[in-house]
Amino acid sequence: MSHSPDSHSLLSASSQLNLMEVDSIDDKEFDIPQVDTPPTLESILNELEDEEEPFVLEDTCILNTDNMDAHSCETSSLASSDSGDPTHLKRRKRTVDMSSTVHGCVLRHSLLKGISAQIVSAADKVDAGLPTAITVSGVIAVGTSHGLALVFGKDANQALRLCLGTKTTGAEFGAVSALSINHDCSRLLCGFAKGQITMWDLANGKLLRTITDAHPPGTAILHVKFTDDPTIAVCNDSGGSVFELAFRRVMGMRSCDSRCLFSGSKGEVCCIEPLRSPPDFRDHPITHYSLLAMASLTKILVIGLKPSLKVWMTFPYNKSDPSSVPQLAWQFVAVQKMVNPVLAFCKGDTVHFLLVKKEESGTIHVIKQRQFQLSCDIISLSWINSRTLVLVDSHEKLHVVDRPSQEVLETLDLEQVQLVYNSRHFKSLATGGNVSQALALVGEKACYQSVSSYSGQIVYLGTKSAHIMTLRNWRERIDCLMKQEHFVEALSLAWSFHEGAAKAVVGLYGDSLKRKAVVSDKMIEILFQFAEHALKKCPEQGKIQVMEQHFQDVVPVLVDYCLLLQRADLLFNQLYSRLVENMVAKAVFLESLESYIVADRVGHLTPAIMRDLLDHYHSNGMMDSLERCIVHLDVTSLDIQQVVQVCWENQLYDAMIYVFNSGTNDYITPMEKLFAVIGPTLKEGRSLTDENVVMGNKLLVYISCCLAGRAYPLGDIPEDLVVQVKNQVFDFLIRLHSADSSEEEEVFPFIRTLLHFDTREFLNVLAMTFEDFKNDKQALEYQQRIVDILLQVMVDNPDFTPSQVGGLFTFLARQLAKPDNTLFVNRKLFDQVLEFLCCPDDDSRHTERQQVLLELLQVGGVVQFNEERLLMLAEKAKFYQICEFLYEKNHQYDMIIDCYLKDPLRKWEIFNYIHNLLSMPGYSNEEKQRVKSKVLKHIKDVVTLDPSKSADLVLFHFTTEVQQIISELQDDQLLFNFLNCLLESREGPHSGSILPQEGDLHELLLDLMCRFAPDQLLSFLHTSQHYRLEEAIQITQKHHCNEATAYLLETKGDVHGAFAVLLETLKETLCALTAESDRGAKDRRCDEDEAVRAESMLMKLKESVNDIIVFCHRSCQGLDQKQREVLWFPLLDTMMASQKQVKGLNAKHTSDVLKELTMKVLNAMSSFISLPAIIQQILQDPVYGKGKLAEIQGLILGMLDTFNYEQTLLETTTNLLNYDLHWSLAHLRAAVTRGLHPRQDCCNICLQQYKRRQDAAEEIIVFSCGHLYHLQCLQQKDCVWGCASELQRQWRCYKCSAIHGGRVGPSTEPKRGRSTSLAQTHVTSARQDTGASALRKKVFAEATLDLQQEQSWDEIRCLYRGPSRLSILSEVSHCHEKTGSLFSVQPGTESFQLKLSPPPLFEE
Repeated sequence: MSHSPDSHSLLSASSQLNLMEVDSIDDKEFDIPQVDTPPTLESILNELEDEEEPFVLEDTCILNTDNMDAHSCETSSLASSDSGDPTHLKRRKRTVDMSSTVHGCVLRHSLLKGISAQIVSAADKVDAGLPTAITVSGVIAVGTSHGLALVFGKDANQALRLCLGTKTTGAEFGAVSALSINHDCSRLLCGFAKGQITMWDLANGKLLRTITDAHPPGTAILHVKFTDDPTIAVCNDSGGSVFELAFRRVMGMRSCDSRCLFSGSKGEVCCIEPLRSPPDFRDHPITHYSLLAMASLTKILVIGLKPSLKVWMTFPYNKSDPSSVPQLAWQFVAVQKMVNPVLAFCKGDTVHFLLVKKEESGTIHVIKQRQFQLSCDIISLSWINSRTLVLVDSHEKLHVVDRPSQEVLETLDLEQVQLVYNSRHFKSLATGGNVSQALALVGEKACYQSVSSYSGQIVYLGTKSAHIMTLRNWRERIDCLMKQEHFVEALSLAWSFHEGAAKAVVGLYGDSLKRKAVVSDKMIEILFQFAEHALKKCPEQGKIQVMEQHFQDVVPVLVDYCLLLQRADLLFNQLYSRLVENMVAKAVFLESLESYIVADRVGHLTPAIMRDLLDHYHSNGMMDSLERCIVHLDVTSLDIQQVVQVCWENQLYDAMIYVFNSGTNDYITPMEKLFAVIGPTLKEGRSLTDENVVMGNKLLVYISCCLAGRAYPLGDIPEDLVVQVKNQVFDFLIRLHSADSSEEEEVFPFIRTLLHFDTREFLNVLAMTFEDFKNDKQALEYQQRIVDILLQVMVDNPDFTPSQVGGLFTFLARQLAKPDNTLFVNRKLFDQVLEFLCCPDDDSRHTERQQVLLELLQVGGVVQFNEERLLMLAEKAKFYQICEFLYEKNHQYDMIIDCYLKDPLRKWEIFNYIHNLLSMPGYSNEEKQRVKSKVLKHIKDVVTLDPSKSADLVLFHFTTEVQQIISELQDDQLLFNFLNCLLESREGPHSGSILPQEGDLHELLLDLMCRFAPDQLLSFLHTSQHYRLEEAIQITQKHHCNEATAYLLETKGDVHGAFAVLLETLKETLCALTAESDRGAKDRRCDEDEAVRAESMLMKLKESVNDIIVFCHRSCQGLDQKQREVLWFPLLDTMMASQKQVKGLNAKHTSDVLKELTMKVLNAMSSFISLPAIIQQILQDPVYGKGKLAEIQGLILGMLDTFNYEQTLLETTTNLLNYDLHWSLAHLRAAVTRGLHPRQDCCNICLQQYKRRQDAAEEIIVFSCGHLYHLQCLQQKDCVWGCASELQRQWRCYKCSAIHGGRVGPSTEPKRGRSTSLAQTHVTSARQDTGASALRKKVFAEATLDLQQEQSWDEIRCLYRGPSRLSILSEVSHCHEKTGSLFSVQPGTESFQLKLSPPPLFEE
């Protein structure tokens, strides 16, 4: 290959640069071997990479682009930079939170020093231009703004291998805008800003093709990509089009055929991505289709280039920012044991995933996977392995995301990389900027050519540097945290590796057990380093609290991870031996063990640690903690004698019991020790101390556990010892004397002690124990023996209170009430039990004693007892459930009614009992009749209990006894409540029931309602239809219920009578108001109560006035003028007369309210009474007749305002009518005088010229629809209606009438279509006698006005789409007929009409 001078100089300059800088470059840069083979299928499926990472150079934290040979350092992760914050001294104890996730430094960010330095040098020394594009494969290629492509090796030297192109061609083609390398790294495609494409041989640097006609000229190349087929590539230009490039070589001549895959006129594509398979997937069946993903500004397309071009899927975007950059990325992913390609795409902040599968039928199936969303605008999207994506947002923050969990693992800042953006190429500035605004807007953030991924590595191109990102090895991630002394986070990350929960794992091989073993070794190493670091960093001086907090952040973590790794030997030997060197660390270690021992994570301690634990807890007074630890530890690690001594001295009874039980299987000695403490105190009758009470309660619980087979304080007794322990405890309890008894000791000391300590709880323990006795003969014997001892000890013993003896009897009764009872109690003792249970003088535990006796009765335990005596005892003791049981047994159902009424807890159930008994079969008529009689006898008590339920009961079962029931209810209030419920129910679900003398009942209820609930009168009168009108009027008048009286009179038809009642009510209200004002005027004081009272009266007055106005409105519809005046004028007089009588401090406010109400009356009556009559009435009033005009000025002015309003409304209406009429007539005239233009010059029936013969006169008719006919033809088709006279004849268009449904007879309305002509024109054709030229004459036939009006209205409707003001005014005149009227009317005045003359109706 012959190099140009430029390329020679560039190579020499780069070599000089390498020689000059070789001393300053860190030697570590060259220590990493080269990749010989690409990743294997196994490595991809296992999400792992080779242990040796060949092309990963030193990490860099600060990218100093001005000094490219600066020393490298670690990157700082935004996600993990604060993980080592030591400011956690506020926490008392640090525990390991297994739910928190630590990922550490996932990515290794390295600066490609050699490439970066040579890029800068080439730009400065040989004018190669700034970098514009980068791609990576077996080599790294960088394009520049002066049209050069620099190819660098991926070896340690990163030497410049090739410089492709010259500055001359760069000036012609423009900047390199896109690069692509084929799969075997033999060819390089370069796209240029001016639209050309070149192909280079990477083996020798030879130019193979220059393609200038692959796409329309004047557009820049945005993308050029090789496919898996080396002879096919695809490109995307700034016009938004996509082309396929097919490379051919025929007879040694290289050519390129171009085919348009997508035209930019259908939507501009700004990103393309062919599916390129890794080496291990070359034979995957999906590769035969050569899939290509394209991202336009609105949607994603997936097409297949082979075997023929086909669109397999389109997917529209969600709504997003127009400036967001579409992104595409393919990756082969293992899903359900099948490896298939997944397309990741995004536009904005949401990443979508599409799984592409080949079906057996040969079709491509695309499945949408779960999407995830970030709170940023994504500008770059790349896969780094099959589970991990690397995203870059518009703020140049890099995010590492785990796809399955959608978790962001790490965030890095790429701001100092200074990414290269492709905005110039998207705007096609090199060709004049002829791109759409949408594409130019997207190009602002486009950096497609600055990011390239290959084999788990992602390269980023900056303006002066190149950078590479790879995943760190799992050990490196842990070591990074340890270098920062973040030991807790390092352990958490290592544990996630151990459990297989870590993300983006690299370098961890083998099966699960092998992996865990490797990670365990690493974690042990970290634990030792953590312990050494903690001991070394411990402050030697200062407050003890600071030292304690220091170790509390360390020791629990050490303990936790040792136990998680199941390495207690490591914890108790090596680590503990190091921690004991520091006394504070030792104390923290021993105290931290408590939580793990209690949680049963530590069950065995070495003797040395157990000894230290006892000493430390005992010396520091932590006895409760010590007890909690002992009961969870294995007793084999304990010195039993030492522990028992410590426990007894410090009253650790739970621990002592546990040691005896577990260590020596001795369950009796603990009881003996405890009895020895509380027994003497109880025997001497002294009060127990709090410690003795605690001890006694523990003793009861311990006995209960032993008898139930449970270990104390937790766990279970071994199965082979359960029966033995139970028998031992029973034997112990029933001993006659204790081991060291004296002569004064009473028999059965242990049972006596327990009974004296807490009789009830001890009996409960026995009751629970007896529940488990079934067929165990030995246990039943113990049960009988204990019962006999209890009776012997407690009965007739003055040491026990009656309450304690009663508890014993209740206990016995419960045992006897069991169905499988085997206890034997003699008759005399049984009588004592019953006497106690039914004792009327003892109110304690009344419900419990009754329940016990009831259970005895239900199981037949008192068969041999006298029922009459038992009934007598039960009545005395108020055991009403017992009485009910006995009455029901003897079929005395009527007596049960008394039981329910007397029982305060169950008396509400009497209604259900009565209803069920009277409704259900199985009871004789005589029994039911006795129950009815008993209910009627106690009906007053029943109704008092619940009137509503009583009414339901009467409607169901006592309809014929209603009058008897009413006579029994003497209390009027009670009777009212009952009747109200009875008749209310009558109106409801029991409407089918028939009550005798129904009208009398309603009138009786009406009378009672007037007295007790007058506010319910009107609703009752509205709903009820069973009262007599005259009687109801008399009742309401008797009780002065005026509103109800007025309603009844109005219903009767006596309008004036009803008005007189309402007016009287109004006058009474006004009198009360004036009287109140008089009192206020004399008193001259207005306290708060009087003000509230006055306001209440004003509200009542307003309600009265509103009621009477509504009544007058309702009544005036059927009255003449005189009758209306009789209603309205007295009302007006009353309101005006009251204004003169108002006095007092609130006179002005009251007067204003009265004036307002008077104006309301005037406005209401003005709709029915003429204004002159109203004014005359006002002036004739004696109140105003002698006064001055100023007194009625307000009334007159109010009426004048009403008049002015109506006058303005009338004038506006007239103007609207005149305007609409003029507008309608103007359009009518224009339509009538408009000329007619035939559509064609032949008749639409005979299809001949309208002038068939030159010498014959013919009449022609032209319609407004444009159709033309001969007169004779229309006559033959019978298209005429109307009179026979020629002037009155009316024609219809034959063709239009046929279209609209055939022949139209005379009865059909002509206005329904355009088949009737607006102006029917007769054209007569005649020939002159001399045979000269033909003369045409138009003769207009007379058209009736009605037809013209109809046609013109059709035209007007077509022109004027909305409702005319004429139609709006038409609605005004009918507003009372519509629900949504234009004007609001007063409530109750639905018949109110606006007094307007109705407009002429010109519309349909």
